[in-house]
Amino acid sequence: QVQLVESGGGLVQAGGSLRLSCAASERILAYVMGWFRQALGKDREFVAAINWAGDSTVSDSMKGRFTISRDNVKSTLYLQMNSLKPEDTAVYFCAAKRSLGLNSFSSDYNYWGQGTQVTVSS
Repeated sequence: QVQLVESGGGLVQAGGSLRLSCAASERILAYVMGWFRQALGKDREFVAAINWAGDSTVSDSMKGRFTISRDNVKSTLYLQMNSLKPEDTAVYFCAAKRSLGLNSFSSDYNYWGQGTQVTVSS
C-alpha cells in the first residue's frame, strides 16, 4: 500500500502563497490523488483532486487561488496556494485512491498522509 508524506506547511501572512508537497512511496500513475483539509473543530473538507491524465477539479471556494498538480516520475503531488486567507488555516492532508473519478468525499480515498499544518495570519 502506498505511503504518503506531506510537507511545505507553515505560517504565512494573508495574501501570501505556499506550496505543499506530498511524496509517495511508490509510483502514483495508477492513483487518483487528492488534497483535503481540516480546520480545528471542523469536518474534513475536500480541496482538490487530479487523475493520471492531468484532469483536475478544485473546490468552488478555492478555485482561482489553489492549483493541484502531480509529477508521476517523481511520485509527488503538489498544491499551490495563492492569495491565502485566514480561513484557509487548517491541517492539509494528501490522499490517494485506485478507483476512477475525481471524488470529493474523503471516504472514497484509501490512503492518507499525516497532514501538514498551514496557518494564515490576519
